[in-house]
Amino acid sequence: MTSPALVASAVTMDIDEDKVDEAVLALLWLTLHDECRAWKGFDWDALDRLHQKGLILDPVGKAKSVVLTDEGLRRSEALFAELFGREPKK
Repeated sequence: MTSPALVASAVTMDIDEDKVDEAVLALLWLTLHDECRAWKGFDWDALDRLHQKGLILDPVGKAKSVVLTDEGLRRSEALFAELFGREPKK
């Protein structure tokens, strides 16, 4: 039997980095603490792109968390609801 990891590594996929960034930003909202800080356990390239877009402060440093800007906070909450929220039961 072939390992799923081996099969996945053989597949070439064109990745939409904007979608990845949106998912990472949404998940940053999930780990939010101290009003505007979130754990930065995500792909460094994605965090760098979020910094370049002005959604988080520079993620490089010894801190285990990153600071979201005001716009980053607004967008992360909206994206979290959009990507992971459920419709109310009727």
